[in-house]
Amino acid sequence: MPPLLPSLLCTAVTVALLASAGCATARETSVALFNGQDLTGWVQHGGKATYSVESGEIVGRATPNTPNSFLCTERSFTNFVLTLEFKPMTGLNSGIQFRSRVSAGTAADRIVWNGKTNSPPKGRVYGYQAEIDPSARAWTAGLYEEGRRGWLQDLTKNEPARQAYRANDWNTLRLEARGDHLQTWLNGVPATDLHDGALTAGFIGLQVHGVKTNPQPLEIRWRHLRLAELP
Repeated sequence: MPPLLPSLLCTAVTVALLASAGCATARETSVALFNGQDLTGWVQHGGKATYSVESGEIVGRATPNTPNSFLCTERSFTNFVLTLEFKPMTGLNSGIQFRSRVSAGTAADRIVWNGKTNSPPKGRVYGYQAEIDPSARAWTAGLYEEGRRGWLQDLTKNEPARQAYRANDWNTLRLEARGDHLQTWLNGVPATDLHDGALTAGFIGLQVHGVKTNPQPLEIRWRHLRLAELP
């Protein structure tokens, strides 16, 4: 086989360099969703839980007898890699919404699943959710659809992911949405891997689940929220 001509060799080197530069660019395009100081770029939907910023963290505190609350990005996202850290108190269920929406109460918000029509009422937040479950069930990073179908993939058959959760401590979630391919990792352990094309775009949201009482009071914290958009 003859050696590469100079022009072909130059082209090969250029392609390799561009590929390397592309990897660096992908890392650099990861941006902070939260500025660490205030809630600029976020809006609340649903219930009346309180959201504040303390020590560079978003703090969500439960309010009794109010529906699920969601602090949501003003922007919508389609394909992306999202990473963040969260620290919930035992007793407060939560979740990370993605590709989520606020229902207009129209046919566009309905879905038929397992022979049943699910229609979220006007004003209801619905969409994919990476679960935060500090209970003994330990389904954190399972995939749920808030407001419509319910569980899409829990952790019943994934004991390593169930064991990866750290109670009353910081945990790291990685979430990838590429077309209809949805994946989550909890503290580096693969949690869910699902193909579902029901929702293609929507906001990111931080849920504080509704509670009947709040004696402690119950809270959850988030920090280091970063998102890299994909083609």
